[in-house]
Amino acid sequence: MIGLALIALALIGARPAAAEPYAPAARVVADEGPGLQTALFAGGCFWGIEAVFSHVRGVQSVVSGYHGGTVRAPGYEDVSSGRTGHAETVRVRYDPRVVRYDQLLRVFFSVGADPTLLNRQGPDVGTQYRSALIPLNEAQRRMAQAYLAQLGQSGLWQNPIVTRIEPYRTFYPAEAYHQDFAAENPLHGYIRRWDAPKIEALKRQFPQLYKSAFTRG
Repeated sequence: MIGLALIALALIGARPAAAEPYAPAARVVADEGPGLQTALFAGGCFWGIEAVFSHVRGVQSVVSGYHGGTVRAPGYEDVSSGRTGHAETVRVRYDPRVVRYDQLLRVFFSVGADPTLLNRQGPDVGTQYRSALIPLNEAQRRMAQAYLAQLGQSGLWQNPIVTRIEPYRTFYPAEAYHQDFAAENPLHGYIRRWDAPKIEALKRQFPQLYKSAFTRG
C-alpha cells in the first residue's frame, strides 16, 4: 500500500474515498442480542478502516487482519502479493446499545469505502483491497443483503454496487506494527493523505457517533 500511495500522490485529481454521497440510513434497523457484538469489514487498506471505526462511539476494539484466503496464517507480504485470496479486513467489537450494525454499515460506506470500486480503494489496487461484508450470523447476513440492495436502489452512485458479501472463514490478526497504525503514525504520508480525511468526514457527517479518542485494539 505504501508504494502505491507514493505513485498515487502524483496523479492529478486523485482524492481520498471520504467524499459525498453520504450513504443513507438503513430502512431496517438491526435487531441484535444483548452483549458485545462482532463485525468484519473489508474496504481497502485496513489502516483507514481501523481508524474510522476506532473513532465511533460504542466500538470497544478494532483489530486489523486478513480474511477470506486459502493460505493458513498469512503474513502481510503474502497477502500483498494478491495470491492468497485474503482481503485486508478489520474486526470490530461493539456495543449494540450504543451503535448498531446497520449504523456501522452506514459509516463504512459513507466515509470508509466506495462500494462501486472493484478490487481497489483509493490508491491501492488488487483483490486484497476489495470491499466486502463478512456476516457472522444470520441477522447480519440479512442486514447486509438488505443494505446493499438499498444502496443499489438509492441512485447516489453512478456506477453499480460491487461490494461482496463473503462467508466467514478464519480471520487472522495482522502483524503488531499494523495495529492502531493511524494513532501510532499520525504524520505518516499515507495516513495524512488518505485516512485523515476519512476521520474528518466521520466527524462532520456523524457527529452523534464520532468520538475524538482513538479506541485501541
